[in-house]
Amino acid sequence: MAKYPYPLFSLEERAARWKRVREMMAREGFDVIVAPNNSGHSLDFQADARYLSHCGGGGDTDIACIFPLEGEVTVAAKDAAERWLTTQDWVTDVRESERRYGDVIIERLRELKVDHGRIAVSGLGPGNRTPEGTVGYLQMKAMLEAFPNAEFVDCTSQMQAIRSVKSDEEIGFLTKSIELIEHGIDAKVAAAKPGAIDYEVWADAIYAMIKRGCELPTHYNWVSGPEPHRTLSRPSHRVLELGDVIEDELEASWQGYRSQAVQPVWVGQCPPIYQDLVKIHREVFDGIMETLRPGVTVRELQAATEHAVAEATPATGPLAGCTAALTMHGRGQGDDRPLITNPRAASRYLDLQLDERNVFILKPNVKTADGRHRLTWGDTVTIDANGARRLGSRVHDVRVSDV
Repeated sequence: MAKYPYPLFSLEERAARWKRVREMMAREGFDVIVAPNNSGHSLDFQADARYLSHCGGGGDTDIACIFPLEGEVTVAAKDAAERWLTTQDWVTDVRESERRYGDVIIERLRELKVDHGRIAVSGLGPGNRTPEGTVGYLQMKAMLEAFPNAEFVDCTSQMQAIRSVKSDEEIGFLTKSIELIEHGIDAKVAAAKPGAIDYEVWADAIYAMIKRGCELPTHYNWVSGPEPHRTLSRPSHRVLELGDVIEDELEASWQGYRSQAVQPVWVGQCPPIYQDLVKIHREVFDGIMETLRPGVTVRELQAATEHAVAEATPATGPLAGCTAALTMHGRGQGDDRPLITNPRAASRYLDLQLDERNVFILKPNVKTADGRHRLTWGDTVTIDANGARRLGSRVHDVRVSDV
């Protein structure tokens, strides 16, 4: 029983999750999976270690996990017993690393007698946003030297496939995450007044989430201005003016599970063209949602996006010739598949069939023919047996603050 109360997954969830992973390992001939420590990208790069062990959380907390086909699961961490034997009930073999995680990994691999085995390493190959992998060079070098007769293989894609199909408990955690995000959006709207400083409005949004239990770090992109065309990595020191728009991506972390929402907010007044553009956006979003079924491919979703915008766009006037682009990427413990953010990224996934219980942020972009006016709105959605549903509850519309 955990000493310190955090949101926890059940032991039944552990049993089901470990069963799926070990069935995959048996098919692939893996004797053990090593999920290295890497707390980069708002903990995305450590998703497999946390997924397997239920240990982790906190921006500077590195966790490595050694997950055998049979036998006890092991975690390597700094301040191991104090932090991880007191905050979860999945793993009891938690070993002190003193920041030398590779030493603990090698120690456990020797105990497992995999000198001539098949050792799978998460992050040895490319991931969604990590074409160069995520395992550290010196850590990998030490493993290769310690086990010269073993076969080292990548298991990034196999773990992605497993993590992309969510359980009821996982979808529950992601639903809680979007609930926190919507509190953040409401706080942003309330604070976005002429004369407010950009980072003060951001702080109100973040505070509304963390006061309700959101972990840090969590991802956000943010920008404000009269017509910004790309979010920045953080808020600025500019003073908001009447008619500015705040564009962002907000995520809230509930035990590492992060939904996402995109909600543009205008300061005091919104130009009429965006009031009209969001109507087209709703048609596009709903057209994609109607197409989302188990087995649908990304290519089919792109076609549905193009069809929906063509049907919704008027033949004349300032909105004639509007275009839309499908944007979506997986949500969960980390950077889940698919990643549809630009043509190059999407090219890897065009023929990927989406599964029941996949969860992702769906945030298509609609813009006018001249490219000057564009609008993105997004919510986290899941695929049920008979179609898609949103996890969020807010109205699909622009938001305008009071002045």
